[in-house]
Amino acid sequence: MSISSRFTVGVHILALIELNKDGISSSEFLAGSINTNPSLVRKIIGMLKKVGIVEVRPGVAGGKLAKDPSNITLFDVYKAVDVVQEEELFSMHENTHPDCIVGKNIQNSIAPVLSAAQLAMEQVLGSVTIADVIKDIVEKETYNIQ
Repeated sequence: MSISSRFTVGVHILALIELNKDGISSSEFLAGSINTNPSLVRKIIGMLKKVGIVEVRPGVAGGKLAKDPSNITLFDVYKAVDVVQEEELFSMHENTHPDCIVGKNIQNSIAPVLSAAQLAMEQVLGSVTIADVIKDIVEKETYNIQ
C-alpha cells in the first residue's frame, strides 16, 4: 500500500499555481499538467482551501496561494489532503491468534517502531516547503535547457 496520490497531486497543484501566477490556473489547466480529471483537481483544491493554503473565488477561473510558498510545508499539504488518519500511517492487522506467541505480542512489539517511523517522515515533510520544491523544479528545468 502507498500514501494516497492526493498528496503529490496537492504539491503539484501548489507548485504550478505559483509558477503560473501571472496566468490563470484553472482546474482544466492544472489537470492537463497532472494528466488527471479536473474534478479531482477541484476536490484537492477544496481541501487546500479549507485549511487556508489556497484562495479561490466562486465563478472566477483559477486560484492563488493564500500564503507565501516558503510558509507552506509538505507536511501542511499532507495533513490538508487527508492522506492518513492521525497516527495511522501503518495499519495493523487485527484478530491475531491470542494463543500464539507472535499473535499475542506482535502489535505491542512493532507499534512503537511504526510510530517513530511516522513521526520521522512527518518531520522530514515539515522541513521542506513548496518554495523548496519550486526552486528545485526551476533548477532542473534550467539545467535541462542548457
